[in-house]
Amino acid sequence: MHDDDMSYAVRAMRQSQPLVHCLTNMVAAPLSANALLAAGASPAMVDNPHEARATAAAADAVLINLGTPQEETVEAMREAVAGALDAGTPWVLDPIGAGTLPWRSEVALELLELGSPAIIRGNASEILGLAGGEGGRGVDSRHRAEDVMDEAARLATRYGTVVAVSGEVDHLTDGEEIVRLANGSPLLTQVSGAGCALGALMAACAASGAGPLAAAAAGTAMLTVAADRAAEGARGPGSFAAALLDQLALLSPETLAGEVRRS
Repeated sequence: MHDDDMSYAVRAMRQSQPLVHCLTNMVAAPLSANALLAAGASPAMVDNPHEARATAAAADAVLINLGTPQEETVEAMREAVAGALDAGTPWVLDPIGAGTLPWRSEVALELLELGSPAIIRGNASEILGLAGGEGGRGVDSRHRAEDVMDEAARLATRYGTVVAVSGEVDHLTDGEEIVRLANGSPLLTQVSGAGCALGALMAACAASGAGPLAAAAAGTAMLTVAADRAAEGARGPGSFAAALLDQLALLSPETLAGEVRRS
């Protein structure tokens, strides 16, 4: 995969302004919606089972995020995945807490068995937990991305998907190729919902027509390059969060290609 593939995904996403249906957690919803708007997409935050299937079928991409699952929202997730699969709409799974909390781990695996997502995005412990290992502590990873790539590749191959493992260096794989991206500020870890917003950006890029690996890399590069730029003038997490949205809006495909760092 070339840097030009990431630039293409961002350019095509902005031209099409995709509708991204987000079933995400209560902590992350505002930042995810604002990040999508800043990036050039449109969010729909419909998480009830009565409307989720229809919304997913009408959307250009779907994000399923297991951050704060409830019985009703999990049923909505099932409906949304079914609607996305019926419509041929790409969907992204963010299995927050997989391997740590049994119920949500079971839900994540159940959703995967309904039909393969375009992208699975998580930290190293969540990906390990989804593969059957021991997860981390809540949203915190106890493992490094580079240490779980065998498990990530097996997941990618089993479900015909791309697995994106977030970390100090982000690792992405389709089971064969591995892409390593090394942008990103430590301030991202001090803003609640930044990783969840990353899943939303990946979903938006998956709607661009670019392949899933390019879409996952483009979403990662958008957030992390914008974070690098936002951190330059930030005084702390609050000003950084606001600047992050500004930089997402200002980021051009050309700037992304020039500033993304491979590892």
